[in-house]
Amino acid sequence: MEKSNKFCQSCGMPLKKDEKGGGTNADGSISLMYCSRCYERGEFTRPDLSAKGMQVLVRGKMKEMGFPGIMAWFFTANIPRLERWKNASR
Repeated sequence: MEKSNKFCQSCGMPLKKDEKGGGTNADGSISLMYCSRCYERGEFTRPDLSAKGMQVLVRGKMKEMGFPGIMAWFFTANIPRLERWKNASR
């Protein structure tokens, strides 16, 4: 059974902000861990991305949305501690 999370355990986005309600597991059910931008049909949409790469990607998206650089940095600082990256090589 998947643990329910408030934030995507790949990119850190609040799951309540996901327009699709979350990513999808292999069986088609909604993932309680990952957003729809990171996880589809039981697989990561960007499997080769590192935690550092995810931070750069998310910071860029946040800046596009008008967030100041320091806020983008602050909100992405914990990405390496999220579940997807805990055992991954940095």
